[in-house]
Amino acid sequence: MFTSMKKRLRKIVFLEHKPESGEVFLNQRRVFTLPSKPGLVFVVLLLLMFLAATNYSLNLGFGLTYVLGGVALVNVFYAFRNLAYLHLLPGSARAVFAGEETEYTVYLINRRAYARYAISVGFAEKGHPEKFVDVAADSRVAVLLSYPTTTRGLQAIPRIRLQTHYPLGLLRAWSTWLPDSLALVYPQPEANPPPLPLSGQGKKTEVPGHAGDEDFAGVRAYQAGDAMKHLAWKQIAKVDPSLGGNLVTKQFAGGSGSDVMLDFRTMSGNMDTEFKLSRMTSWVLEADQRGLTYGFRLGQTEYDPASGPEHCHACLRALALYDL
Repeated sequence: MFTSMKKRLRKIVFLEHKPESGEVFLNQRRVFTLPSKPGLVFVVLLLLMFLAATNYSLNLGFGLTYVLGGVALVNVFYAFRNLAYLHLLPGSARAVFAGEETEYTVYLINRRAYARYAISVGFAEKGHPEKFVDVAADSRVAVLLSYPTTTRGLQAIPRIRLQTHYPLGLLRAWSTWLPDSLALVYPQPEANPPPLPLSGQGKKTEVPGHAGDEDFAGVRAYQAGDAMKHLAWKQIAKVDPSLGGNLVTKQFAGGSGSDVMLDFRTMSGNMDTEFKLSRMTSWVLEADQRGLTYGFRLGQTEYDPASGPEHCHACLRALALYDL
């Protein structure tokens, strides 16, 4: 209840509404100012000096109090002007894998004839580092803000807070901004995926590095989703799994030049959906790294066998947005 009322109050007072698309202008109503902790101490000091000057009829005390008070008023003007009338523009967000930090790019544009100094840019949530930038007259500055990711999909950028204590630190001027910007988060790749599946429809020419079924290269520990025909039954027969033995799978090298086909439907039904997506992500990355031609099927999305960065990105994007 209290949190809901707090959010509603912030929307009314600090204008924290829905995400804003395109370029945003920080007009006078969007910049707020309050005394900082040093500023509050300064105000108390001025009051004590005024009381002392009044009690002892000190003309120099009155003069010093009025001079310092005038400096404080000038500080209010420059602190407000340092942030007001800036233009804000969201940039691109780097696509990452779940668990990594994505980088949002935001631009601070100064179209005035004076520079802006010591502007802090960061997320309004506590616990995130801020970056300090200066913006020269008639120029723009790009700021990269990092934010952790946990799940795949489209992650919205959190609310950004801009603030400054320039020039004397007596006043804090700030404003908030929620850009309409999204970052694409791919599924987290499986650490040790099984070999790439083959479609069996390619040419039978020898292609070094392609996984096939002709040249036996050894065995490895069984992993969920391995085909039954690839199990090393001779090695398994020597050790009873019920007595602590492990299942092992054959590995092949060289072999046929069949195209790789990554098909979500052919994976074991006992596997969790997110685990399947994680495995397919690993396969896409491996196939792209090895320069293989591979097809892709995921729900209603189907891509013909191809290779290259664009094909890789299209497959990873389909995995990231699957069933969302």
